[in-house]
Amino acid sequence: MGACRFWRVTFVQLDSGAVAEGRITRVTDFGAFIQFENGETGLVHISQIAHSFVRNIHDHVHEGDTIEVKVLGRDERGRLDLSIKELLEEPEEIPRPRAIGRQSPQFEAKLRSFMRDAKERGPGAIGAGKKGGSTSTSTKRKK
Repeated sequence: MGACRFWRVTFVQLDSGAVAEGRITRVTDFGAFIQFENGETGLVHISQIAHSFVRNIHDHVHEGDTIEVKVLGRDERGRLDLSIKELLEEPEEIPRPRAIGRQSPQFEAKLRSFMRDAKERGPGAIGAGKKGGSTSTSTKRKK
């Protein structure tokens, strides 16, 4: 009697809400492209990588990684919209991007001086310079 072999065929139905495992085939500044066993490819937009602000996507994902994603749906062209963030536990407090610190005191003083001078010159004086003069840059010549 010959040996029978059974092949297990796995077909992943990639409908909205499905969770599937795929391999990252390409990472760009705006997201990561994921390919699934069935040959379909989808995009995890940078906004769907993590709950916190993602400044550099390469800090979170790398080409060749195998990851689990959630299917958010398909766009008007039938392409898969995916999310990693939807599978992560949401933190109690989402960290905000670091704020830019105050400018140097010299810059602040120059800005105050500029604003004071502009106010003294009155409306429409910005761009005229300290010596006055016309703000018009075009002149017409008669022939």
